[in-house]
Formats: sequence, structure tokens, C-alpha cells
Amino acid sequence: MTNLKTKVLIIEDEAIIAKHIEDILIENDFSSVGIAHDSETALDYIYSRQPQLLILDINIDGSKDGIEVAEIVKEKYDIPVIFLTALSDLHTLDRAKKVNPCSYIVKPFNTKDLISSIIIGLYNYDFMKQSKQLDLANVNRIALHPLSPKEYEVLLDIKDGLTNAQIAKKQYLSLSTIKFHLKNIYNKLDVQNRTSAIRKVTGI
Repeated sequence: MTNLKTKVLIIEDEAIIAKHIEDILIENDFSSVGIAHDSETALDYIYSRQPQLLILDINIDGSKDGIEVAEIVKEKYDIPVIFLTALSDLHTLDRAKKVNPCSYIVKPFNTKDLISSIIIGLYNYDFMKQSKQLDLANVNRIALHPLSPKEYEVLLDIKDGLTNAQIAKKQYLSLSTIKFHLKNIYNKLDVQNRTSAIRKVTGI
């Protein structure tokens, strides 16, 4: 999703700011699917225009605020959210973090801040989504033979970049046992090393 021409919906009740954001997006090769100034229009556009990213102000017009809109998005859609707001108090931040936004921009902002937050936010979203997909059932769908629960744990550890010694310490196993598990993992995934194993199960 981090490629250019990502379709972005801007949800911002201040028209001048919304248009400024749209101009920045277009200048940087992103695609705007529209601007919504209130929660009702926002939810309608999310459904009908199928954006790939939301830039969402917390303080918007309508019956719901931006966080409530984000809660609906989290429940019904698979769309990353970047919060854009002048509100930075602890209560607002606590509410906002519960919907797992991929980024959070505090007004006033500049072009560099906005574009950097979008690029990094989309990367983080893709990474989190990929991590969630790396469950044992999905791994076993692409393996020649099913991994055991312990082999799956070792696979997650190598994905996190742990060395064999670190995995052995974490798993309370000997180094030779970890090497034995790694050999089985490579055979079952039909790969030669840990890099190839991670690429195969993540698709990266």
C-alpha cells in the first residue's frame, strides 16, 4: 500500500485546511478521492469511494467525532487511519490510541510532516497487518509439511531477528535443539536459510 497513487479520503471540517491537504497529496503523487467535512459524509464516502487511507481530523462536524468514525472503520473496514488534529491532551490521545491509528499529526503541520507521516504510517500499517497474518494456520498452508507449535515459535523468533543463542535462551532450550528446529523449519518450508524462510512466509 505504500506505492504512489494511494487513494486518500480527507475528513476535515475546516475547508481551507482540507483543500491544503488535498493539494499537498496531489503534488506528491497521491490520489484524493474527496473531502468530507462531517461524520455522516465521511462514512458515506468510505463506503462508496473505497479509499486506501483516511486522514481524519478528530474534531469534525456531525453526530460522531473522528475517533468514533475510526472505531467504525476499525470494525467494518480494512483501512489505515492517520489522525490529524489540534487536540493533543492526554484524554484525547488515550481515546485515539485505542483504535490503533497508523500515525498521529498535530496541527499546525508542514508538507514534510504530512508526507512523512503518510509514508511511515502506511509502512507501519502494512507491517502490522503482515505480522497478524503470520499465524500458524497461514504458515502451514504454504509449508510442505505442517510446522509444530514449537517450530512456529522459533519461526516467530527468527522473524524478530533473534540469533540462535538468543532463541535458545528465550525458549529455555539448548543451542543444538534450536538448530534442529531450524533445520526442520527450512525443510518444511523448502528453503535454505532464515532470510528465505521469512520471505516465504511474509511474502516480502
